[in-house]
Amino acid sequence: MSALFPALRSRPDRTALRFGADPATAETLTYEELARAAGELAVRLSGATRVAVWATPTARTAVAVVAALLAGVPVVPLNPRVGERELAHVLADSAPALLLAGPQDEPPAALAGLPRIDVPTRVAHFTPVSAVVAYGDGPEDPGSPAFVVYTSGTTGPPKGVLLPRRAVAASLDALAEVWSWTEEDVLVHALPLFHVHGLILGVLGPLRRGGEVRHLGAFSAEGVARELAAGGTMLFGVPTMYHRLAEALPGDPALVEALSGARLLVSGSAALPVRDHERITAATGRTVVERYGMSETLMNTSVRPGGPPRPGTVGTPLPGVEVRLVEEDGTVLGGSDGETVGEVQVRGPNLFSGYLNRPEATAEAFDGDWFRTGDMAVREADGAIRLVGRKATDLIKSGGYKIGAGEIENALLDHPGVREAAVTGEPDPDLGERIVAWIVPADPAAPPADAELADHVARLLAPHKRPRTVRLLDALPRNDLGKVLKKRLPAG
Repeated sequence: MSALFPALRSRPDRTALRFGADPATAETLTYEELARAAGELAVRLSGATRVAVWATPTARTAVAVVAALLAGVPVVPLNPRVGERELAHVLADSAPALLLAGPQDEPPAALAGLPRIDVPTRVAHFTPVSAVVAYGDGPEDPGSPAFVVYTSGTTGPPKGVLLPRRAVAASLDALAEVWSWTEEDVLVHALPLFHVHGLILGVLGPLRRGGEVRHLGAFSAEGVARELAAGGTMLFGVPTMYHRLAEALPGDPALVEALSGARLLVSGSAALPVRDHERITAATGRTVVERYGMSETLMNTSVRPGGPPRPGTVGTPLPGVEVRLVEEDGTVLGGSDGETVGEVQVRGPNLFSGYLNRPEATAEAFDGDWFRTGDMAVREADGAIRLVGRKATDLIKSGGYKIGAGEIENALLDHPGVREAAVTGEPDPDLGERIVAWIVPADPAAPPADAELADHVARLLAPHKRPRTVRLLDALPRNDLGKVLKKRLPAG
C-alpha cells in the first residue's frame, strides 16, 4: 500500500498545518517541521500496542496522530470534554500503553496512571527528513489498525471501532476523486479532533493530498470569512455551523464574498436543513455539498460538486463503495421511487474491521459482507440517497406507514415560526405510533399553533406525516457535532 503521507517527502517547504483563531499567534508547521516532530516522536512510540491522544484542537494533536501512524501504532482519540464514566470505559476497553498530550494539557485524574509523553511541535536537531520518512510510514499490511474510534454510546456503552489503514486511505482517495481535492487546496474548519470528521477528513485528508489545513481553534463566522478570503479553498462544517453562517450572511458582506469565492463547501455529521441550504445558495451562489459517513464506514456517499443543487440528499456512492437499501425482512429494494424506506447497508474498502473486544456485536453488525448502518433512507430516481433517520429512533410506524423523522423535521424547519425541530414517535392505541414534534420557536412569546404546524407539514408532505403532538422547548439537546440527542428529550 502506498504511504499515507507522501507529502512528507515531496513538499518539505509547503505549510502543512496552522492552528489558532488569531493568525498572528497561530501555530504553523511546514511539512518538513511536521516530519521532524512526528518522526522524532514515532521513534519513541515504537513497540507500543495503542496510544491515547488527548485530542485538543491544536497542532500537537496532529503531530501525535501522524507520529503514531508513522510508527504503526493504533490511535485512540480522546474527547477532552468526555465524562468520567465514559473515559473510564474507553480506557479499560482500549488499554492504551501511553498518553500523548500537550505540555500544558491537564487531563483528568483517570489518566494520571498512564505513562505520558508530551508532544513536541519543534525539533531542533534530528536526522534528515528523508530518514524520518524512511523510518516507516506504518506497516505494509493495509489491514493493520490505524484508529480505535469510540461511538457516541447512544444505545449502550461506547464501542471501539477498529479502522484499518486501508479504510483511511480508501475514503480519503475516493473523496479526492469526487471533490477534485488536490495539493493546491487549503482546508478551513473548526471541527473537534476526536472524531472521524475533524481528524481523519479534516486533518489527514489535507496531509494525504499535500495541501494545507487551517484550524480555527473555535468556530466563528469572522474566522471563516478571514481564512477563506486569505486563500482558503474548502470549508468543512456541521449543520450548526452552517446555520450560524446562514444567519450571519444578511449583515456581513465580507462573509458573503468569502463563501462565494470558496471552491467547495461541505457539510456532514448530520443533515443540513433545506432552509439553510437555500439561504446560503441565495446569498452566495454556492451550493453546500453533503456527504454521508459514520465511524464504522468512514465515507459512503457524496453529492457531486458542480451538479444541480440536491438539498435533502447525500448524493450517490463514492468510488469503490456499494450501497443497498433493505426491507425489515431482508428483501433488497431494487427501485428508486423516492418513497420506499429501507435500511442502508454498505460494503467496500472503507469499512471498519470490527468492534474492539466485541465479536458478538461485530457479527450482528453485518449481513454477510454488508454492514448494517441502522440508517433509514429512500433512493431517488437518479440514484441519490435521501436519509430519513435512524432505525432505532427515527423510523416511525404510524397508521400502517413507515415514516422517516428527517423529512418531517425539514418540513417543520420550513415554517417561519420554527427555529429548531426534532421529531419522534410515541405509542398510540389507534395508530401504533403517533408523530411528536419537538419545537424551539423562533419567537418564544408567540409560538406557532399546533394545528398550524400540522397543516403546514400535511401540505408539504402528506396528511399521514403531520405531527399529532407538538411540544415546545427552549433548546434541543445536542452533542459536540451538533447532532440532536433524542434520547435526552424530556419524557412526554
